[in-house]
Amino acid sequence: MTQLPKGANLPVPTQALQVAVTWQTVPGAPDVDVSALLLDGGGRVRGDGDLVFYNQGEHPSGAVRHLGKSAPGAPGSAAADWLWLDLARVEPAIGRVVVAASADGGPFGRVPALDVRVMDLAGGPVAYFAVGDATSETAFVLGEFYRWEGGWRFRAVGQGYASGLAGLATDFGIVVEAPPAPIPGPGYVPPPRPVQAQPYAPAPPTVRHQAYGQDQRHAPPQLHPQAHAAPAGPSHPFADPFADPFSSSFRPSVHQGRGKETVHCDPAIPPGWALLEIESYHSISTTIESCDSYGRAEDFLLMAYEDDVRARTVALVPPDRPLTLRVEADTPWTLRVLPLSHARRFDSHIEGHAHDLVVYDGPPGVLDFIHHGESNFTVHQHTPPREPEYDAEDQELLVNEVGEVRVSAPVPGPGLLRIGCDGPWKCAVRR
Repeated sequence: MTQLPKGANLPVPTQALQVAVTWQTVPGAPDVDVSALLLDGGGRVRGDGDLVFYNQGEHPSGAVRHLGKSAPGAPGSAAADWLWLDLARVEPAIGRVVVAASADGGPFGRVPALDVRVMDLAGGPVAYFAVGDATSETAFVLGEFYRWEGGWRFRAVGQGYASGLAGLATDFGIVVEAPPAPIPGPGYVPPPRPVQAQPYAPAPPTVRHQAYGQDQRHAPPQLHPQAHAAPAGPSHPFADPFADPFSSSFRPSVHQGRGKETVHCDPAIPPGWALLEIESYHSISTTIESCDSYGRAEDFLLMAYEDDVRARTVALVPPDRPLTLRVEADTPWTLRVLPLSHARRFDSHIEGHAHDLVVYDGPPGVLDFIHHGESNFTVHQHTPPREPEYDAEDQELLVNEVGEVRVSAPVPGPGLLRIGCDGPWKCAVRR
């Protein structure tokens, strides 16, 4: 990994990359939220859509996306907030993509081991920059990608702001009426069984870092240290009655391919549900299948026949092996594997378009659906198993209709709703 001093730059490949802003979790340290700003030739955003952050997770061009946070471990371990960007898809009018961060609950001088890491989609290192001079700043421009002689370069910036994300955004041309309300990161629910995971990349050499007003020596943290021994417990993903099966957390990942390919997901993803999000354009069909322990296709998780697909579905991570998927489309596709906390949640009404996965949080009632489309409209409900020793999950087909429909179905309580269709839909709850 190329370690950059402040102000240095280096060329980066014009392809899809992952960016992790990382820090150490210690008692009393602020939480950190990462964001990206897409700037034109004059160094300004063209509108509010050019800011990508926790409340606006994707740029309209699809070139930059906020993936969310890795789950922190014990105090002193590493946490990270992730961006995905495809430099080849950045619009020609955009000259720079700025990677910034804001601190919630205190200044960056109280955030130990703050750094930014650039990697390819396989986790291969591209660039690393450690921020060693933070004091009273509540926002930081950590680095930026900028065009240079037909390609792209990354620069380590390290410029702080005392006015938070609102002040930083205003400096780049975004009109902010009031400081954005702080939104805490998703809560961490420890997996019910220990998971061994290798670090995503070798750590750079020990560097100088200023933290808590003292000059300390530290090695940049690994995002996934080896798991320590944990008390013996149930190995089934839903066996813990105190764990919320809809809120487990892990490092998001992005996979790209073309045609039919087998995707081997991160072994560190804990057993239970994972959200799958796929994009493909101008393909006759797009499918995702789960695979058995031998790598053979097993169950269809998604079947989409629209020309342009931006769909969500769910996969069940086995308790004894990594999740393996078979993805097929006629054109290039992008698959994101995300914690279920990224799914939309509702308890009274919700609406969407085509294939989606949502979490119903309400009590027993009746779901009233309206669908405007031509093909099948299906709704499956996934719930934790009633008999964990025998089943991995419970599934029930609530709706199976064709075309434009108004249909009602009873719902026994909270669960995942996997919706398959080709048009806009609405759902309201009657109790």
